[in-house]
Amino acid sequence: MKKNIVIANWKMNPQSAQEARRLFDTITKGIRRVKKTDVVICPPFVHLPDVKSVRHTQKVFLGSQDIFWEEKGAYTGEISSRMLQSFGVTHVIIGHSERRRWLGETDEMINNKIKTALKAGLVPILCVGEWVREIPGEIPDIVENQVRSALKGLKKGDFKNGIIAYEPVWAIGTGRPETPDNAAKAALFIRKIVRDILGKKTAEHIRVIYGGSVNAENAASFISKDIRGMEGILVGGASLRADDFIKIVKSV
Repeated sequence: MKKNIVIANWKMNPQSAQEARRLFDTITKGIRRVKKTDVVICPPFVHLPDVKSVRHTQKVFLGSQDIFWEEKGAYTGEISSRMLQSFGVTHVIIGHSERRRWLGETDEMINNKIKTALKAGLVPILCVGEWVREIPGEIPDIVENQVRSALKGLKKGDFKNGIIAYEPVWAIGTGRPETPDNAAKAALFIRKIVRDILGKKTAEHIRVIYGGSVNAENAASFISKDIRGMEGILVGGASLRADDFIKIVKSV
C-alpha cells in the first residue's frame, strides 16, 4: 500500500508571482519533516517556474491543473506534456468538474488526456463526482460512467500509478463535505469499477482520494483506518492558506 497523499489545487490563484513564491515557500518549509505523506502542489501554469525556484524539498511534487492531448502544434493556449515536464511536473489533474462545467470538457477529451499523461510518464489525477446530492450514502451512476469513460481503451497495468479523486460537486467550496463513511463507500465503489475494467492488480495499486470542502479540522477523518477507503485528500481553497494546508498535511 502506498503512502497517503495530499494534493493542493490552487486553481486561478494567487494573482502574482511574488504571492505564489511566498505561499509555496511557506508550505514547503512547514512540511519538511513530514515523511509518511506525499504532497503535490498544482499552481497555475504561469507560476510553475516561480514555485520551482523556491522548492525546499524534493518531497513536494509539482502538479499541473490540466494537460493537452497533443505534443505540439496549432493549439492556441494549450500546454503539452513536454512543456510540463520541462518544469519538473510529475502529476496532472484531469477532468476537474470546473473544466467539465465551464470549458465543456467531454468524456472523450478526458480519456485522451489520461492516455497522453500516461504515455509521458505523468501521474494522472482523475476527478469524478456527481453534480447534485441524490440519495445520501448512495453513489450515483454518473460516477461509474465517468470512471469507465476516462479509462476506456487502457490496458491492464497502464493506470497502476494513477489517482482517482472523488469530488462530489455539491460539496466543493460549499462548506458541506461528504461524510467520511460515505466517502469510504465511494472509494470502495470506485476501486470495484477499476477492478472490473483494468483488473485486480491495478485496482489494488491505485490511490482513491477525497475532495470537497476539506479543511484542517476534517481532513484526517476521511482517511479510514478500519478499511481501505480514502488514501488522500484533494484540497482547494484551504491550500491557499499556508497554515491551514500545513495542518492538513500533518493531520493526514
